[in-house]
Amino acid sequence: MSKLNLYNTLTKNEELFQSIIANRVGMYVCGPTVYGAPHLGHVRGPIVFDVLRRFLTKEGYQVRFVRNITDVGHLVGDSDEGEDKLQKQAKIEKLEPMEIAQTYTDIYNDVMDQIGVLRPSIEPKASGHIIEQIEMIQSIIDKGLAYESNGSVYFDVLEYSKNHNYGELSGRILDDLMAGAGNQSRELEGQSEKKNANDFALWKKATPEHIMQWTSPWGKGFPGWHIECSAMSAKYLGEEFDIHGGGMDLLFPHHECEIAQSRAAHNHQPAKYWVHHNMITINGQKMAKSLNNGVTVKQLFDGTHPLLSKSFSPQTLRFFVLQAHYRGTLDFSEEALIASEKGLNRLQSAVNLIDKLKISQTATFGFQDIEQGILDALNSDLNTPQAIAHLFELARRVNLINDGKETIDALNLELLNKIISVYLRGILGIQEIVSGASNHLDSVLQLLIEMRAQAKSEKNFALSDLIRDKLKTSGIEIMDSKEGSSWRIID
Repeated sequence: MSKLNLYNTLTKNEELFQSIIANRVGMYVCGPTVYGAPHLGHVRGPIVFDVLRRFLTKEGYQVRFVRNITDVGHLVGDSDEGEDKLQKQAKIEKLEPMEIAQTYTDIYNDVMDQIGVLRPSIEPKASGHIIEQIEMIQSIIDKGLAYESNGSVYFDVLEYSKNHNYGELSGRILDDLMAGAGNQSRELEGQSEKKNANDFALWKKATPEHIMQWTSPWGKGFPGWHIECSAMSAKYLGEEFDIHGGGMDLLFPHHECEIAQSRAAHNHQPAKYWVHHNMITINGQKMAKSLNNGVTVKQLFDGTHPLLSKSFSPQTLRFFVLQAHYRGTLDFSEEALIASEKGLNRLQSAVNLIDKLKISQTATFGFQDIEQGILDALNSDLNTPQAIAHLFELARRVNLINDGKETIDALNLELLNKIISVYLRGILGIQEIVSGASNHLDSVLQLLIEMRAQAKSEKNFALSDLIRDKLKTSGIEIMDSKEGSSWRIID
Protein backbone atom coordinates (compact mmCIF):
# COMPACT_ATOMS: atom_id res chain seq x y z
CA MET A 1 0.00 0.00 0.00
CA SER A 2 1.25 3.44 -0.91
CA LYS A 3 2.59 5.64 1.88
CA LEU A 4 2.76 8.69 -0.36
CA ASN A 5 1.01 11.75 1.01
CA LEU A 6 0.18 14.55 -1.44
CA TYR A 7 -1.24 18.00 -0.83
CA ASN A 8 -4.60 18.12 -2.59
CA THR A 9 -5.44 21.68 -3.62
CA LEU A 10 -9.11 20.67 -3.90
CA THR A 11 -9.46 19.65 -0.24
CA LYS A 12 -6.67 21.93 1.08
CA ASN A 13 -5.24 18.92 2.93
CA GLU A 14 -2.31 16.54 2.65
CA GLU A 15 -3.84 13.15 1.86
CA LEU A 16 -2.68 9.55 1.55
CA PHE A 17 -2.48 8.74 -2.14
CA GLN A 18 -4.74 5.88 -3.20
CA SER A 19 -5.20 5.27 -6.90
CA ILE A 20 -8.67 4.73 -8.33
CA ILE A 21 -7.56 1.46 -9.96
CA ALA A 22 -5.09 -0.67 -8.01
CA ASN A 23 -1.49 -0.42 -9.23
CA ARG A 24 -2.41 2.03 -12.00
CA VAL A 25 -2.14 5.81 -12.07
CA GLY A 26 -3.59 8.23 -14.58
CA MET A 27 -1.88 11.63 -14.47
CA TYR A 28 -2.69 14.68 -16.59
CA VAL A 29 -0.43 17.74 -16.54
CA CYS A 30 -1.13 20.95 -18.41
CA GLY A 31 1.57 21.37 -21.02
CA PRO A 32 2.91 24.42 -22.85
CA THR A 33 1.22 26.88 -25.15
CA VAL A 34 3.78 26.60 -27.93
CA TYR A 35 4.28 30.13 -29.23
CA GLY A 36 7.78 30.88 -27.93
CA ALA A 37 10.99 29.35 -26.65
CA PRO A 38 10.70 27.88 -23.14
CA HIS A 39 11.98 30.01 -20.27
CA LEU A 40 12.87 28.97 -16.73
CA GLY A 41 9.27 29.40 -15.62
CA HIS A 42 8.35 26.52 -17.93
CA VAL A 43 10.70 23.93 -16.41
CA ARG A 44 9.62 23.70 -12.78
CA GLY A 45 6.35 21.86 -13.41
CA PRO A 46 7.82 19.29 -15.79
CA ILE A 47 10.66 18.52 -13.35
CA VAL A 48 8.33 18.24 -10.33
CA PHE A 49 5.84 15.96 -12.08
CA ASP A 50 8.66 13.96 -13.62
CA VAL A 51 9.91 13.16 -10.11
CA LEU A 52 6.38 12.29 -8.98
CA ARG A 53 5.96 10.00 -11.98
CA ARG A 54 9.34 8.33 -11.37
CA PHE A 55 8.53 7.83 -7.68
CA LEU A 56 5.13 6.30 -8.41
CA THR A 57 6.75 3.96 -10.94
CA LYS A 58 9.38 2.94 -8.38
CA GLU A 59 6.55 2.19 -5.94
CA GLY A 60 5.11 -0.31 -8.41
CA TYR A 61 2.45 1.71 -10.22
CA GLN A 62 1.91 1.59 -13.97
CA VAL A 63 1.69 5.30 -14.79
CA ARG A 64 -0.03 6.75 -17.84
CA PHE A 65 1.30 10.28 -18.03
CA VAL A 66 -0.50 12.69 -20.36
CA ARG A 67 0.87 16.18 -21.04
CA ASN A 68 -0.91 18.22 -23.69
CA ILE A 69 0.26 20.72 -26.25
CA THR A 70 -1.91 23.84 -26.53
CA ASP A 71 -1.69 24.96 -30.13
CA VAL A 72 -4.99 26.81 -30.51
CA GLY A 73 -7.53 28.72 -28.41
CA HIS A 74 -5.21 30.28 -25.82
CA LEU A 75 -5.91 33.96 -26.30
CA VAL A 76 -3.69 36.85 -25.28
CA GLY A 77 -4.30 37.77 -21.64
CA ASP A 78 -5.72 34.29 -20.83
CA SER A 79 -9.23 35.68 -21.35
CA ASP A 80 -12.04 34.99 -23.83
CA GLU A 81 -11.11 37.95 -25.97
CA GLY A 82 -8.16 39.07 -28.02
CA GLU A 83 -5.90 37.36 -30.51
CA ASP A 84 -4.79 33.75 -30.38
CA LYS A 85 -1.22 33.60 -29.02
CA LEU A 86 -0.02 31.33 -31.82
CA GLN A 87 -1.69 33.36 -34.53
CA LYS A 88 -0.14 36.55 -33.19
CA GLN A 89 3.34 34.96 -33.18
CA ALA A 90 2.74 33.54 -36.66
CA LYS A 91 2.16 37.08 -37.97
CA ILE A 92 5.37 38.28 -36.33
CA GLU A 93 7.45 35.44 -37.79
CA LYS A 94 5.50 35.37 -41.09
CA LEU A 95 4.73 31.66 -40.75
CA GLU A 96 1.65 29.47 -40.56
CA PRO A 97 0.35 28.99 -36.97
CA MET A 98 1.00 25.26 -37.21
CA GLU A 99 4.59 25.96 -38.21
CA ILE A 100 4.92 28.02 -35.03
CA ALA A 101 3.35 25.19 -33.04
CA GLN A 102 5.64 22.53 -34.49
CA THR A 103 8.79 24.64 -34.16
CA TYR A 104 8.26 25.49 -30.50
CA THR A 105 6.95 22.01 -29.62
CA ASP A 106 10.21 20.57 -30.93
CA ILE A 107 12.26 23.15 -28.99
CA TYR A 108 10.26 22.48 -25.81
CA ASN A 109 10.73 18.70 -26.05
CA ASP A 110 14.43 19.12 -26.76
CA VAL A 111 14.78 21.17 -23.56
CA MET A 112 12.81 18.54 -21.61
CA ASP A 113 15.18 15.86 -22.93
CA GLN A 114 18.22 17.88 -21.85
CA ILE A 115 16.97 18.32 -18.26
CA GLY A 116 16.09 14.64 -18.01
CA VAL A 117 12.29 14.87 -18.10
CA LEU A 118 10.83 11.62 -19.42
CA ARG A 119 8.64 11.93 -22.50
CA PRO A 120 4.91 11.66 -21.74
CA SER A 121 3.00 8.46 -22.44
CA ILE A 122 0.70 10.54 -24.65
CA GLU A 123 1.23 14.10 -25.89
CA PRO A 124 -2.11 15.18 -27.41
CA LYS A 125 -2.51 18.44 -29.32
CA ALA A 126 -5.61 20.56 -28.88
CA SER A 127 -5.95 21.03 -32.64
CA GLY A 128 -6.07 17.25 -33.08
CA HIS A 129 -9.06 16.82 -30.76
CA ILE A 130 -11.62 19.27 -32.11
CA ILE A 131 -14.29 16.54 -32.51
CA GLU A 132 -13.98 15.49 -28.85
CA GLN A 133 -14.26 19.10 -27.74
CA ILE A 134 -17.35 19.75 -29.87
CA GLU A 135 -19.01 16.60 -28.48
CA MET A 136 -18.26 17.65 -24.90
CA ILE A 137 -19.59 21.17 -25.52
CA GLN A 138 -22.78 19.75 -27.02
CA SER A 139 -23.33 17.53 -23.97
CA ILE A 140 -23.01 20.58 -21.69
CA ILE A 141 -25.53 22.49 -23.85
CA ASP A 142 -27.92 19.53 -23.73
CA LYS A 143 -27.84 19.66 -19.93
CA GLY A 144 -28.79 23.34 -19.94
CA LEU A 145 -25.44 24.54 -18.61
CA ALA A 146 -24.16 26.29 -21.74
CA TYR A 147 -25.71 28.45 -24.43
CA GLU A 148 -24.98 29.60 -27.96
CA SER A 149 -24.73 33.32 -28.63
CA ASN A 150 -23.91 34.80 -32.02
CA GLY A 151 -21.93 31.75 -33.11
CA SER A 152 -20.03 31.38 -29.81
CA VAL A 153 -20.86 29.05 -26.93
CA TYR A 154 -20.51 30.09 -23.29
CA PHE A 155 -20.65 28.14 -20.06
CA ASP A 156 -23.50 29.37 -17.85
CA VAL A 157 -21.80 29.90 -14.49
CA LEU A 158 -24.94 31.07 -12.67
CA GLU A 159 -27.00 28.10 -13.83
CA TYR A 160 -24.16 25.72 -12.90
CA SER A 161 -23.85 27.32 -9.46
CA LYS A 162 -27.43 26.43 -8.55
CA ASN A 163 -26.23 22.88 -7.81
CA HIS A 164 -22.43 23.18 -7.74
CA ASN A 165 -19.76 25.35 -6.19
CA TYR A 166 -17.98 27.36 -8.88
CA GLY A 167 -14.84 28.26 -6.95
CA GLU A 168 -14.40 25.00 -5.02
CA LEU A 169 -10.79 24.61 -6.20
CA SER A 170 -9.54 28.19 -6.04
CA GLY A 171 -11.59 29.31 -3.05
CA ARG A 172 -13.13 32.13 -5.09
CA ILE A 173 -16.64 33.19 -4.09
CA LEU A 174 -19.07 33.66 -6.96
CA ASP A 175 -20.75 36.71 -5.41
CA ASP A 176 -17.35 38.42 -5.20
CA LEU A 177 -16.55 37.43 -8.78
CA MET A 178 -19.88 38.84 -9.95
CA ALA A 179 -19.29 42.06 -8.04
CA GLY A 180 -15.86 42.42 -9.62
CA ALA A 181 -17.17 41.63 -13.07
CA GLY A 182 -19.97 44.12 -12.60
CA ASN A 183 -17.43 46.90 -12.32
CA GLN A 184 -16.06 46.07 -15.77
CA SER A 185 -17.36 47.74 -18.88
CA ARG A 186 -20.00 45.65 -20.65
CA GLU A 187 -18.83 47.20 -23.89
CA LEU A 188 -15.73 45.01 -23.96
CA GLU A 189 -15.56 42.87 -27.06
CA GLY A 190 -17.81 39.85 -26.68
CA GLN A 191 -19.11 40.77 -23.22
CA SER A 192 -22.52 41.69 -24.61
CA GLU A 193 -22.86 38.12 -25.93
CA LYS A 194 -22.71 36.69 -22.42
CA LYS A 195 -25.55 36.35 -19.94
CA ASN A 196 -23.05 37.07 -17.20
CA ALA A 197 -19.53 38.49 -17.33
CA ASN A 198 -18.20 35.40 -15.49
CA ASP A 199 -19.43 33.01 -18.17
CA PHE A 200 -16.49 31.61 -20.09
CA ALA A 201 -16.11 30.54 -23.70
CA LEU A 202 -16.39 26.90 -24.72
CA TRP A 203 -16.35 27.79 -28.41
CA LYS A 204 -15.54 31.09 -30.09
CA LYS A 205 -16.90 32.32 -33.39
CA ALA A 206 -14.02 32.98 -35.77
CA THR A 207 -13.70 36.28 -37.55
CA PRO A 208 -12.86 36.01 -41.29
CA GLU A 209 -9.18 36.84 -40.67
CA HIS A 210 -8.81 34.16 -38.00
CA ILE A 211 -6.63 31.47 -39.61
CA MET A 212 -7.32 28.56 -37.24
CA GLN A 213 -11.01 27.70 -37.47
CA TRP A 214 -13.16 24.60 -37.77
CA THR A 215 -16.74 23.78 -38.70
CA SER A 216 -19.07 23.21 -35.75
CA PRO A 217 -22.83 23.02 -35.12
CA TRP A 218 -22.59 26.71 -34.18
CA GLY A 219 -20.67 27.84 -37.21
CA LYS A 220 -17.00 28.36 -38.04
CA GLY A 221 -14.89 28.84 -34.94
CA PHE A 222 -12.31 27.45 -32.55
CA PRO A 223 -12.39 25.91 -29.05
CA GLY A 224 -11.95 27.82 -25.81
CA TRP A 225 -8.73 27.25 -23.88
CA HIS A 226 -10.34 25.43 -20.94
CA ILE A 227 -12.39 22.83 -22.83
CA GLU A 228 -9.28 21.41 -24.49
CA CYS A 229 -7.80 19.88 -21.33
CA SER A 230 -11.17 18.55 -20.16
CA ALA A 231 -11.78 16.75 -23.46
CA MET A 232 -8.26 15.35 -23.85
CA SER A 233 -7.90 14.16 -20.25
CA ALA A 234 -11.25 12.37 -20.45
CA LYS A 235 -10.32 10.73 -23.77
CA TYR A 236 -7.02 9.28 -22.59
CA LEU A 237 -7.50 8.82 -18.83
CA GLY A 238 -11.25 8.42 -18.49
CA GLU A 239 -13.89 10.71 -17.06
CA GLU A 240 -12.32 10.32 -13.60
CA PHE A 241 -8.57 9.90 -13.12
CA ASP A 242 -6.04 10.12 -10.31
CA ILE A 243 -3.87 13.23 -10.55
CA HIS A 244 -4.27 16.55 -12.35
CA GLY A 245 -1.16 18.70 -12.15
CA GLY A 246 -0.16 22.20 -13.15
CA GLY A 247 1.11 25.52 -11.95
CA MET A 248 -0.63 27.66 -9.34
CA ASP A 249 -1.12 30.30 -12.02
CA LEU A 250 -3.54 27.89 -13.74
CA LEU A 251 -5.63 27.31 -10.63
CA PHE A 252 -8.03 30.08 -11.64
CA PRO A 253 -9.60 30.33 -14.10
CA HIS A 254 -8.21 27.40 -16.11
CA HIS A 255 -8.50 24.52 -13.63
CA GLU A 256 -11.63 25.93 -12.00
CA CYS A 257 -13.27 25.95 -15.42
CA GLU A 258 -12.05 22.43 -16.13
CA ILE A 259 -13.82 21.19 -13.02
CA ALA A 260 -17.03 23.02 -13.93
CA GLN A 261 -17.01 21.62 -17.49
CA SER A 262 -16.33 18.07 -16.36
CA ARG A 263 -18.96 18.18 -13.63
CA ALA A 264 -21.43 19.51 -16.18
CA ALA A 265 -20.60 16.87 -18.79
CA HIS A 266 -19.85 13.84 -16.59
CA ASN A 267 -21.56 14.65 -13.27
CA HIS A 268 -18.40 14.33 -11.17
CA GLN A 269 -14.92 15.71 -10.54
CA PRO A 270 -12.41 14.88 -13.28
CA ALA A 271 -9.48 14.25 -10.92
CA LYS A 272 -9.17 12.82 -7.43
CA TYR A 273 -6.03 14.80 -6.54
CA TRP A 274 -5.20 18.30 -7.78
CA VAL A 275 -1.49 19.01 -7.38
CA HIS A 276 -0.10 22.50 -8.01
CA HIS A 277 3.48 23.69 -8.05
CA ASN A 278 4.48 27.27 -7.26
CA MET A 279 6.22 29.66 -9.62
CA ILE A 280 9.84 30.48 -10.38
CA THR A 281 10.12 34.19 -9.66
CA ILE A 282 12.66 36.82 -10.58
CA ASN A 283 12.97 39.73 -8.19
CA GLY A 284 9.81 38.45 -6.51
CA GLN A 285 7.73 38.60 -9.71
CA LYS A 286 6.39 35.65 -11.68
CA MET A 287 8.66 34.83 -14.62
CA ALA A 288 6.59 34.99 -17.78
CA LYS A 289 6.96 35.74 -21.48
CA SER A 290 4.01 38.13 -21.24
CA LEU A 291 5.84 40.12 -18.54
CA ASN A 292 9.01 40.26 -20.66
CA ASN A 293 11.15 39.14 -17.71
CA GLY A 294 11.88 35.60 -18.76
CA VAL A 295 15.29 33.97 -18.95
CA THR A 296 15.09 31.35 -21.67
CA VAL A 297 16.52 27.92 -20.98
CA LYS A 298 18.86 28.32 -23.95
CA GLN A 299 20.20 31.57 -22.46
CA LEU A 300 20.88 29.72 -19.20
CA PHE A 301 22.69 26.88 -20.97
CA ASP A 302 24.67 29.34 -23.13
CA GLY A 303 25.24 31.97 -20.42
CA THR A 304 24.04 34.69 -22.81
CA HIS A 305 21.44 36.46 -20.63
CA PRO A 306 22.47 39.87 -19.17
CA LEU A 307 21.78 38.55 -15.64
CA LEU A 308 24.32 35.75 -16.11
CA SER A 309 28.10 35.85 -16.15
CA LYS A 310 28.47 32.16 -17.06
CA SER A 311 26.57 29.19 -18.42
CA PHE A 312 24.93 26.45 -16.35
CA SER A 313 24.35 22.80 -17.20
CA PRO A 314 20.92 21.15 -17.55
CA GLN A 315 21.68 19.03 -14.47
CA THR A 316 22.44 22.16 -12.43
CA LEU A 317 19.06 23.58 -13.46
CA ARG A 318 17.28 20.39 -12.43
CA PHE A 319 19.13 20.32 -9.10
CA PHE A 320 18.29 24.00 -8.53
CA VAL A 321 14.57 23.30 -9.00
CA LEU A 322 14.57 20.26 -6.70
CA GLN A 323 16.35 22.07 -3.87
CA ALA A 324 13.10 23.91 -3.11
CA HIS A 325 9.80 22.28 -2.17
CA TYR A 326 7.45 22.33 -5.14
CA ARG A 327 4.74 24.28 -3.31
CA GLY A 328 7.11 27.06 -2.23
CA THR A 329 8.30 29.91 -4.41
CA LEU A 330 11.70 29.59 -6.05
CA ASP A 331 13.47 32.87 -6.73
CA PHE A 332 15.95 32.93 -9.59
CA SER A 333 19.38 34.49 -9.26
CA GLU A 334 22.85 33.64 -10.51
CA GLU A 335 24.01 33.33 -6.90
CA ALA A 336 21.39 30.66 -6.24
CA LEU A 337 22.41 28.77 -9.38
CA ILE A 338 26.08 28.92 -8.43
CA ALA A 339 25.23 27.53 -4.99
CA SER A 340 23.29 24.69 -6.62
CA GLU A 341 26.17 24.01 -8.99
CA LYS A 342 28.61 23.77 -6.08
CA GLY A 343 26.29 21.48 -4.17
CA LEU A 344 25.79 19.21 -7.16
CA ASN A 345 29.54 19.06 -7.80
CA ARG A 346 30.17 18.20 -4.16
CA LEU A 347 27.62 15.41 -4.36
CA GLN A 348 29.02 14.13 -7.65
CA SER A 349 32.56 14.23 -6.26
CA ALA A 350 31.52 11.97 -3.39
CA VAL A 351 29.73 9.59 -5.75
CA ASN A 352 32.91 9.33 -7.82
CA LEU A 353 34.72 8.04 -4.72
CA ILE A 354 32.37 5.11 -4.10
CA ASP A 355 34.11 2.68 -6.44
CA LYS A 356 37.43 3.49 -4.74
CA LEU A 357 36.26 2.78 -1.18
CA LYS A 358 38.04 -0.01 0.68
CA ILE A 359 35.78 -2.76 1.94
CA SER A 360 36.31 -3.76 5.57
CA GLN A 361 35.03 -6.71 7.57
CA THR A 362 32.96 -4.37 9.71
CA ALA A 363 31.28 -1.03 9.10
CA THR A 364 31.40 1.94 11.44
CA PHE A 365 28.89 3.65 9.16
CA GLY A 366 25.59 2.31 7.83
CA PHE A 367 23.31 3.78 5.18
CA GLN A 368 19.93 2.27 6.07
CA ASP A 369 18.89 5.49 7.81
CA ILE A 370 19.83 7.48 4.71
CA GLU A 371 17.61 5.35 2.48
CA GLN A 372 14.72 5.50 4.95
CA GLY A 373 15.14 9.26 5.32
CA ILE A 374 14.97 9.81 1.56
CA LEU A 375 11.93 7.55 1.28
CA ASP A 376 10.16 9.33 4.15
CA ALA A 377 10.92 12.73 2.60
CA LEU A 378 9.48 11.74 -0.78
CA ASN A 379 6.42 10.21 0.85
CA SER A 380 5.89 13.50 2.70
CA ASP A 381 4.39 15.51 -0.16
CA LEU A 382 7.39 14.94 -2.42
CA ASN A 383 9.84 16.79 -0.17
CA THR A 384 12.81 16.81 -2.54
CA PRO A 385 14.92 19.32 -0.56
CA GLN A 386 14.78 17.03 2.47
CA ALA A 387 15.69 14.05 0.29
CA ILE A 388 18.68 16.00 -1.05
CA ALA A 389 19.75 16.87 2.51
CA HIS A 390 19.97 13.14 3.24
CA LEU A 391 22.08 12.70 0.10
CA PHE A 392 24.49 15.37 1.35
CA GLU A 393 24.78 13.41 4.59
CA LEU A 394 25.56 10.35 2.46
CA ALA A 395 28.31 12.35 0.73
CA ARG A 396 29.77 13.38 4.09
CA ARG A 397 29.98 9.75 5.22
CA VAL A 398 31.54 8.65 1.92
CA ASN A 399 34.25 11.29 2.32
CA LEU A 400 35.00 10.12 5.88
CA ILE A 401 35.27 6.52 4.72
CA ASN A 402 37.51 7.55 1.84
CA ASP A 403 39.73 9.48 4.28
CA GLY A 404 40.13 6.34 6.39
CA LYS A 405 38.29 7.83 9.36
CA GLU A 406 35.39 5.38 9.09
CA THR A 407 34.88 1.94 7.52
CA ILE A 408 32.32 0.28 5.26
CA ASP A 409 31.52 -3.39 4.65
CA ALA A 410 30.32 -5.10 1.47
CA LEU A 411 26.65 -5.04 2.47
CA ASN A 412 26.63 -1.28 3.09
CA LEU A 413 28.59 -0.65 -0.11
CA GLU A 414 25.86 -2.48 -2.02
CA LEU A 415 23.21 -0.36 -0.28
CA LEU A 416 25.19 2.80 -1.02
CA ASN A 417 25.22 2.00 -4.74
CA LYS A 418 21.50 1.22 -4.61
CA ILE A 419 20.72 4.63 -3.08
CA ILE A 420 22.64 6.38 -5.84
CA SER A 421 21.04 4.29 -8.59
CA VAL A 422 17.45 4.24 -7.33
CA TYR A 423 17.05 7.61 -5.62
CA LEU A 424 19.61 10.06 -7.00
CA ARG A 425 19.61 8.80 -10.59
CA GLY A 426 16.28 7.01 -10.86
CA ILE A 427 13.78 9.14 -8.92
CA LEU A 428 15.36 12.59 -8.64
CA GLY A 429 16.70 12.12 -12.15
CA ILE A 430 20.09 13.69 -11.39
CA GLN A 431 22.51 12.11 -13.84
CA GLU A 432 26.29 12.15 -13.87
CA ILE A 433 27.61 15.26 -15.58
CA VAL A 434 29.69 14.06 -18.51
CA SER A 435 30.97 16.77 -20.81
CA GLY A 436 34.05 17.81 -22.68
CA ALA A 437 34.70 20.40 -19.98
CA SER A 438 34.62 17.83 -17.17
CA ASN A 439 36.90 15.49 -19.12
CA HIS A 440 39.37 18.32 -19.62
CA LEU A 441 39.16 19.12 -15.90
CA ASP A 442 40.01 15.51 -15.06
CA SER A 443 43.04 15.65 -17.38
CA VAL A 444 44.29 18.97 -16.02
CA LEU A 445 43.94 17.89 -12.39
CA GLN A 446 45.64 14.59 -13.06
CA LEU A 447 48.53 16.52 -14.61
CA LEU A 448 48.75 18.80 -11.55
CA ILE A 449 48.67 15.78 -9.22
CA GLU A 450 51.55 14.23 -11.17
CA MET A 451 53.50 17.53 -11.06
CA ARG A 452 52.93 17.72 -7.30
CA ALA A 453 54.09 14.10 -6.85
CA GLN A 454 57.22 14.89 -8.86
CA ALA A 455 57.86 18.00 -6.74
CA LYS A 456 57.53 15.95 -3.55
CA SER A 457 59.90 13.28 -4.86
CA GLU A 458 62.43 16.03 -5.55
CA LYS A 459 61.82 17.39 -2.03
CA ASN A 460 60.46 20.63 -3.53
CA PHE A 461 57.87 20.92 -0.80
CA ALA A 462 57.28 24.61 -1.47
CA LEU A 463 55.97 23.84 -4.98
CA SER A 464 54.05 20.80 -3.73
CA ASP A 465 52.30 22.86 -1.06
CA LEU A 466 51.68 25.71 -3.51
CA ILE A 467 49.83 23.40 -5.93
CA ARG A 468 47.78 21.93 -3.08
CA ASP A 469 46.89 25.35 -1.59
CA LYS A 470 46.02 26.98 -4.91
CA LEU A 471 43.70 24.12 -5.79
CA LYS A 472 42.03 24.30 -2.39
CA THR A 473 41.44 28.03 -2.88
CA SER A 474 39.70 27.10 -6.14
CA GLY A 475 37.44 24.60 -4.34
CA ILE A 476 39.39 21.41 -5.08
CA GLU A 477 40.95 19.33 -2.32
CA ILE A 478 43.90 16.98 -2.94
CA MET A 479 43.73 13.84 -0.80
CA ASP A 480 46.88 11.81 -0.19
CA SER A 481 46.91 8.10 0.69
CA LYS A 482 49.25 5.12 0.45
CA GLU A 483 47.80 4.30 -2.98
CA GLY A 484 48.47 7.81 -4.29
CA SER A 485 46.61 11.12 -4.53
CA SER A 486 43.06 11.88 -5.61
CA TRP A 487 40.91 15.00 -5.71
CA ARG A 488 37.43 16.11 -4.79
CA ILE A 489 35.35 19.26 -5.06
CA ILE A 490 34.68 21.11 -1.83
CA ASP A 491 32.74 24.30 -0.95
